[in-house]
This record gives sequence, C-alpha cells and structure tokens, in this order.
Amino acid sequence: LHMGKTMKEDLTVVVKYIKQLYPPEFNVFSTYAELYHNYFASQAKKNAESHLEDKDIYLLLSWVHNIYPKDMRKDHVLAEELEKVKLGSLLPSSLSKELEKKYLDSEEATIKNSLSKCLDKEIQRWKEDKEPEKLNGHFQSELLAIFVIQSIYSGQKRAKDISAAVGEELSRRLWQELPAFLRSYKDAFEDFKEKSKKHRHYKPILIASVNNCWNFRDYAEKNMAEKDDNKASILSTLSEIENSGFDVLLQQLFAQLKPIYKRFTENKWDSSNEIMNEIIKTTSKHISEFRTLKDPFYHAIVEKIHTRLVKEYIVRLLKRKVSLKTPAQQQNLAQSISKNAADLETFCTSNGSQATWLNSALPKLAEIIRLQDLGAIKIEVATLATTYPDIRKKHLEAFLCIKANLSRGELKSILGYLADSTASTSPGAPLFSNINVS
Repeated sequence: LHMGKTMKEDLTVVVKYIKQLYPPEFNVFSTYAELYHNYFASQAKKNAESHLEDKDIYLLLSWVHNIYPKDMRKDHVLAEELEKVKLGSLLPSSLSKELEKKYLDSEEATIKNSLSKCLDKEIQRWKEDKEPEKLNGHFQSELLAIFVIQSIYSGQKRAKDISAAVGEELSRRLWQELPAFLRSYKDAFEDFKEKSKKHRHYKPILIASVNNCWNFRDYAEKNMAEKDDNKASILSTLSEIENSGFDVLLQQLFAQLKPIYKRFTENKWDSSNEIMNEIIKTTSKHISEFRTLKDPFYHAIVEKIHTRLVKEYIVRLLKRKVSLKTPAQQQNLAQSISKNAADLETFCTSNGSQATWLNSALPKLAEIIRLQDLGAIKIEVATLATTYPDIRKKHLEAFLCIKANLSRGELKSILGYLADSTASTSPGAPLFSNINVS
C-alpha cells in the first residue's frame, strides 16, 4: 500500500511539474515510471515467492489483477502517459498462475469445510426437541440454505473482484460442490426420515426440510446456465428430496383412504355420494397441515393428492365387480360418477390443485357408460385416448365389463378403435400407466 501510494503520488508530480523541465526526447516520465514499476514488481515477486497466508495471497492477486492495473494505471492524471510506457504486469504470468491456483484451492477447501459444518449444525437442530420456526405460516429452517448460498455467492464475488477469469474458475468449482453438498443433505434427510419417526416434531421437520429446497432451486434456476450438467444434477437431487418428503407426508392419508375406496365396489356403487363425502372429509383433515409447505410445494402435494383420488376411483371402476345389463342401470351409475367427479374437482380446485388435466377423466368414463350407440361410444373412447394417451386395451376392456349389454363383436370393435387412435399420439401426463389391471 505504501509503495502504491508513493508511486502514484510521485508520478503525478512528474507529470504535473517535472516532465516539462526536460526536452521531450528525454522521455523523462517513462524513465521514472519504469524505475518505479521495476522496483514494485521486484518486491511483488519477492513476496510471491515467500510463504504467504491465504489473506496475503488474495491481497497480492488483487494488486496484480485489479488495484495496480485499474486504480493506479487508469488514474485520470497518469493514464495517458502510462499508456505510452507499456509497463506490463506486476508478476510474471507463471508466478501469477501459481498464486491463483493456491488461492482457488484454499478458497474451495474453506467453503467446502464451512458447508459441511453448516450441514452438521442442521442435523443437530433436527435432533433437538423443538418445532421449526414459521415464516408467513410456513415451517422453515432457512439458515442452512441462506448460509450455503451466501457462502457460495461471497466466494464468487471475492474471486471475481480479483479478475473475471479467477471468478469464473471458482464459480465452476463451486457449481460442482453444490450438487455434492445437496447429495449429502439428501442422505442426512433420508437418515432422519427413517430413524426419527417417533420424533415429536417429525412432520414439521420434514416440511421445513422440503421448504429448504425452494431457496436452492430458485438460486440454481436464476444463476446457472441452462445446459450446465451441475444444474441438472442439483434440480434432480432437490426433486428427490421433495418427492421423498411428500411420500412420507402422504402415507397416512393414502392408508386411510384405501378401505374407504373399497366400499365403492363392495356396495355395488350404491351410496357412492356418501362414500365420496367421506373421502373428501378425510382428505380435508390432512390438507390443512400441508399448508405449512411453501406455496409451490403445497400445490405440488395437492396435485399428488388430486391425482391419487382420481386414480383410486378409476381403479375401483376397473375391478370387474359390477356388471350392468340395462341402459337405465348404466344411466344411474353414470350420473353417480359424474356427481362424484364434480365434487372431487370442486374440492381439489378449492384447495389449490392446478392439475386441470385430471378433470375430464371421470366425466369421460361416465359418458362411455351412459352412451348406448356404438358409434358414439367409439368417438368418446377416441376422445378419452387423445386426452389420456397412456390408456391401454387392458384398461378399457376391464372398464367395459360394466356395460354387460355389449356383444363380443361390439366389444372387439371398440377395443380395436382404441388401438388405432392411440398409435399416433405421444404420451402426456401419466394416469392410466400407473394403474395395474388384475
């Protein structure tokens, strides 16, 4: 700092007062500038070749890449004269590269170590007998995400302040470090999930941990290049954590719903409205606790519930337990399914489900049951297959068992039409592909 200040002040005096006392051919400013630069460079080289602490390496690199070329040589009084002198860098390129490598290795190790300690603290917090804090009604444990993101951002900024190239290299290294950290986070999350089921605040901690993923996801989306493999790895790991948390949170609800759904076929679809009301009532109790998830995750879990409710209803329709011979019987069942579908859609939509692609599944199935004209049935089947291209013959065949007044020829004709209509359609969101037909 003393050398830099002295050089800047002295060269300013040369420009303002001394230069004009000499003939131009003496190049007096160049002489002074080269002598000062050579001395400064020799001292910098001497320092670079001695044992330096990390902070000293950072400071020296800042002088080489930043302070010396920008603050001093771009000074408004000196810049024009220094342009003519071509002084070069304070350090030889090979020595500068060596210092950069030391700095990058040290900074990467320091940040990696601090992230590891931060994760250890988070795991320790999970083990404490405390409910996570709430922010805007959502369970949160945001110190982890904030600390990790802040550590990476600060490291990148420090490196970028040395030079753009050093900043890019550290960013590249830290982008590789973040996926590794998140895999460790996922392993710790899975370990807690399996071993701490009796923890008093088990679900709130799971919810807070899932909520943590949002900050990481948002950071990766906004700051990493679309084609970066590390970004894909980060988003994939976050999805695994989120879905793993959802699976546990939904276990109890889905277990409670299973016997209720069985009653549809056990009762031959009588009292289906009462059964649907019970399904909605049971689901409603669980949805309230999911509101402590951040909005994107709340919508995601409600969509999973919506998908499951529709899927389980279709499963019961494919059980071959009901065989209706008269159009009047089929009309009654179609009406019941339509009413159940409307109630289900209203319930899921009012609770924030954005899975509108599910809404036409049950009404279309109801319409196939209601219709008696073979041509009209085929059109409805084609429409169903276009909307849900993962439906297969085995699904439709099981479903059409309900329509006991179809002849074998009519049944074969309808099934053949399905094969033709699905041949050229690309798969959309999966619904039927997750349903096994016994």
